Amino acid sequence: MRSTSQTSHSAGELFALVRGGKAHSRADLARMTGLSASTVALRVDALVASGYLEEVGQGESRGGRRPRALAVKAAGSVVAGVDLGERHATIVLLDRRGEIVGEAFENVSLLDGVEAVVTQVWASTRRLAEESGGMPLAGIAMSLPGPVDSRTTRLLSPTRMPGWNGVDVGEVLGAVTGLPFVIENDANAMAVGEYIERDAAFEQMVFVKAGSGIGCGIVVDGAVYRGFRGVAGDISHVALHDAPPVICSCGRAGCLDVVASGSAIVDALKEAGERIDNLDDVLALAENAHPRATALLREAGARTGEVLATIINFFNPQALVVGGRLATADAFVAGIRQALFTLCLPMSTDALQIEVSRAGALAGARGVGWELLETMLSPARIDAELRDVAPPSR
Repeated sequence: MRSTSQTSHSAGELFALVRGGKAHSRADLARMTGLSASTVALRVDALVASGYLEEVGQGESRGGRRPRALAVKAAGSVVAGVDLGERHATIVLLDRRGEIVGEAFENVSLLDGVEAVVTQVWASTRRLAEESGGMPLAGIAMSLPGPVDSRTTRLLSPTRMPGWNGVDVGEVLGAVTGLPFVIENDANAMAVGEYIERDAAFEQMVFVKAGSGIGCGIVVDGAVYRGFRGVAGDISHVALHDAPPVICSCGRAGCLDVVASGSAIVDALKEAGERIDNLDDVLALAENAHPRATALLREAGARTGEVLATIINFFNPQALVVGGRLATADAFVAGIRQALFTLCLPMSTDALQIEVSRAGALAGARGVGWELLETMLSPARIDAELRDVAPPSR
């Protein structure tokens, strides 16, 4: 980290201190940075004039007159976060503070192809923006149910997205919308959404997205860990040694995705003669104490926990959070717990918090939208904008 004497503490950096909740007034900024009150005033005034900050209410007095409190200005524009699933898209609008100001759910089909789906989602996003006050859209972010190359925005061998493999989804999204964009894997986006929902309470966290497919997002020191190509946490193709020999899309047998995912449970119940169509039907059966559905959910949880045990022993996180549709099934979560406490070292689990997601269905959309805000509100970007609008010196 740079010391106070080695940094200019630009306007963008002052904004970051306010946005991160570390500073609440001009006096706080001067005290934390070592800048003079006049320099802080000039930079804060520029941020206020450009619509990044506003002065609200009264701050805490440290003797003398109470200072005006600084806050991120929410109004002006919004960004859209889209969590794309196999058959749905969850859309949220976030203001500059990261608060949700609009949300919508849209039925989609990935079988329609990349351009058709992106065009449909973009139309729904614009409609939501109009219905939510008509604030302009400054950017759009989308999470995808498949591995995303973090060096580009290209999908890497997704399991349930025929026709999408190798497609640069960011290129399509940018061309259709004309806006700045972010593309992310859904489990990573959900991990970010959960981290925000919990006010950064878990700095070391494993987030498991368990729905039609299974994925994992890893938070290390408050940031998502993606690995070299962006596929860190992809546990769906870990093969289980005692799993039934079901062939996976990757060509191997017994991968976690084909024996423990929601789709796998649906298939198993259909083969047993149950008249069901989707995972919601499975969860409804379990709610009514259907023995076969409950047993399959618990078994799926145990198999997922078997894979997670290695991750917990290796990574030693503060928390394991389970999200996605399967997280609503007590039997599935119980299976995970049982496997972890059986297979993990006591030193890895004695303080481990195992919880169900608080962010729920909005986790992915909110998380990927937040990632876009992080980019658009970065100190470097704000400083560049302020330089562009600054009046020429005389």
